Amino acid sequence: MTQPRPTTPQPRRTTFDPRAPSAQTGPRGPTTGFGPGGRPRPGQAGRPGFGRPRPGQAGPPRKPGPVATQEMASHKKVIKIEEQVTLQQLAAKMSLKATDVLMKLLSMGMTGVHINSTLDADTAKILASEFGWTVEDVAVSEEQSLTAATEVVGKSDEGNEPRPAIVTVMGHVDHGKTSLLDRIRKASVAEGEAGGITQHIGAYRVETPRGTLAFLDTPGHEAFTAMRARGASVTDIVILVVAADDGVMPQTREAISHAQAAKVPIVVAVNKIDKPGADAEKIMRDLSSLGLQPEEWGGDTQFVHVSAKMGQGIDRLLESVQLVAEIQELRANPKKRASGTVIEALLDRGRGPVARIMVQDGTLRTGDVLLAGSAWGKVRALTDEMGRSVAEAGPSTPVEVLGLNEVPSAGDPVHSVKDGKTAEEIAETRRKKAKTLIPQDSRVSLEALTKNLQEADQLELKLIIKGDVQGSVEAVVHAVSKLSNEKVKVTIVSAGVGAITEGDVNLAVASKAIIVGFNVRSAGKASQLAESEGIEIRLYNIIYNAVDDIKSAMEGLLPATKVEKQLGRAEVRQVFKITKVGIVAGCMVIQGTMKRTAEARLVRDGAVIWSGRLSGLRRFKEDAKEVEQGFECGISLDGYHDVKERDIVECFDIEEIKTKLF
Repeated sequence: MTQPRPTTPQPRRTTFDPRAPSAQTGPRGPTTGFGPGGRPRPGQAGRPGFGRPRPGQAGPPRKPGPVATQEMASHKKVIKIEEQVTLQQLAAKMSLKATDVLMKLLSMGMTGVHINSTLDADTAKILASEFGWTVEDVAVSEEQSLTAATEVVGKSDEGNEPRPAIVTVMGHVDHGKTSLLDRIRKASVAEGEAGGITQHIGAYRVETPRGTLAFLDTPGHEAFTAMRARGASVTDIVILVVAADDGVMPQTREAISHAQAAKVPIVVAVNKIDKPGADAEKIMRDLSSLGLQPEEWGGDTQFVHVSAKMGQGIDRLLESVQLVAEIQELRANPKKRASGTVIEALLDRGRGPVARIMVQDGTLRTGDVLLAGSAWGKVRALTDEMGRSVAEAGPSTPVEVLGLNEVPSAGDPVHSVKDGKTAEEIAETRRKKAKTLIPQDSRVSLEALTKNLQEADQLELKLIIKGDVQGSVEAVVHAVSKLSNEKVKVTIVSAGVGAITEGDVNLAVASKAIIVGFNVRSAGKASQLAESEGIEIRLYNIIYNAVDDIKSAMEGLLPATKVEKQLGRAEVRQVFKITKVGIVAGCMVIQGTMKRTAEARLVRDGAVIWSGRLSGLRRFKEDAKEVEQGFECGISLDGYHDVKERDIVECFDIEEIKTKLF
């Protein structure tokens, strides 16, 4: 019988740590998938998932291993956002219920929020810190993106050269701004304007004996306050035109405020000096009280007496403007990428979105990638103020640009960037920001409009405004919005650039709105659809008429005031009971005239006991339409027979007086 040979235990060849989290502890110790001696079990080597439980097979609980759990937890406690985040998204990142996070935010004193509210980075940081989390804002600012996209090779001021001054002509309506500019550039614009009033911003380069000047002609009507404000933000010098025979007007004061707010020097042109009744001294006194002290009186504001019609003083005005420009030492670098401002923008049916741009620095060339507000695109064509195609536009040059993907807003900043991808990203970022600024409840939808229409208690006039250019649309919106008061509310359902389309009519049908067109017409079948749906389309080319008609429409919504007009009084002297007729009161007309068709009331001892209409009015045996004072008559009341002597029958009419807004 052979004795079994004693076995010598072999040392393990693995450095397996039973405390590691991957070890599975069984009744015989750690299960590692190795056989005796640390070798793999037959059939196990090289198999995927080797050393782990098979799918569907629950292994014993793992024991925590010696890892840096504290560092991992602190790393996971960081939330990265881009500028803003909704409350629900923030709660999800923290693995918390949105309602719990909302209650915490409300307890911190913030009101008017819900789980879909958008939180800025600062609010998110404070809120997350309450739950032990840290918020990092990883968004790249728009300024940083623009700086990188418009980077200049070399020093920023290298290559700076003198540039023409951008001059804005401001002043009250009909004080001669456009006529003065016509005289300067020897053109005729005012004759072509509707009503002789400038409806848009015009930009022109003018060659003068003392050099080149870029002029901006801004409208003077008070509805275009925002447009004049844009002009002041773009300009280097303001020519304030004041009529010598009219004086300082409200729009004159507003123009001064815009220029002073932008810290732009002002040159005053006292126009119409040739007209009888012109008082230049009075203009100087009035403007000195507004902070424009003439140089003759020890101030620093130049006053030039001109006559746009006769051409008087034009050369001296240009010399004064050039002198101010030289003092400012205006310079620009034509080698840089272009930057400027959108003066005006419109949608042309043949050319698409068109932007009128004033280049303020750098040079804009055909083929450049342009970013204008939330619009971007590759410049397909450049056109100067005379309609001629140009290859490039340097500093202080107004041009029309074709190639943008949408119509920008007047006043939007313009930048030429290095590539289309960067421009698209920045434009999309601006578009998202603009959407977040609009309250969720104010967005227009057909369902919301229908619901609001059913629930509205206040009188409301809803308007859809379409215009030829963005500035005109904003001006009309600004003008009609000021008509709202406690009686009637003006609601702008939609406002946009372009012709009136079928979509506008359908929106007007859903919202029961009136369509107002400014310098545009209906396109396609919009007119037919509006006529079949009973939608009113009002077309205008002068803003005065538009505002007046809208005001009249608002007054039409107000209930007319009913005023009682006393006609006559008759005293009952005797009461008769007539067969088949009933009670007839024999009366004496003691005041005015009793009319058969008028309203009536019966007064007894100073109290009204009946009101209605007369069923009969007779003079002797004949029916009468009216009976004058001092005559007797027979009166029967409609449906009332309790008439006594000494009663008074009063006759009156109800007049409806149209309510006025102002």
